[in-house]
Amino acid sequence: MTILSIGVKTPLIDGRQSERALMIRRGVQILLDGMRHCVLPELSLPGGRRADLISLSDKGEVWIIEIKSSIEDFRVDRKWPDYRQHCDRLFFATLPDVPLDIFPDDCGLFLSDGYGAHLMRDAPEHRLPPSTRKALMLNYARSAAARLMRAEWEAGGRA
Repeated sequence: MTILSIGVKTPLIDGRQSERALMIRRGVQILLDGMRHCVLPELSLPGGRRADLISLSDKGEVWIIEIKSSIEDFRVDRKWPDYRQHCDRLFFATLPDVPLDIFPDDCGLFLSDGYGAHLMRDAPEHRLPPSTRKALMLNYARSAAARLMRAEWEAGGRA
């Protein structure tokens, strides 16, 4: 029995994401789901940053995946090093027509085509301190629960 069926409309596409970025996101989400990760897009982090994708493994490991749809997208964005303090592993994800050698070697790398993705390079581990992990997990859980509630309301389940 389906408790909630969410249609094509998604509140997590706010116009800032290009079609290319959404294609990358979809492929990575498909791969991570197959790896038994729970993935949350567009999670706000302390300090005003927002992770493109944040993933929680079945072992509790936190990954942040920064989506880059072009060389220019990578070159103009220099905030990505700040994401390291909010995850155990940091990755980039891109499309096949973006040169992979622009991405730093000390980050993991996914190659996505929108229908799936391939892990090209694993990311080095840098474990979160316990207090940071607890705050991040609370943020993750509360954000996911709030999104589920809003999706239910939009689907007509509001009391």
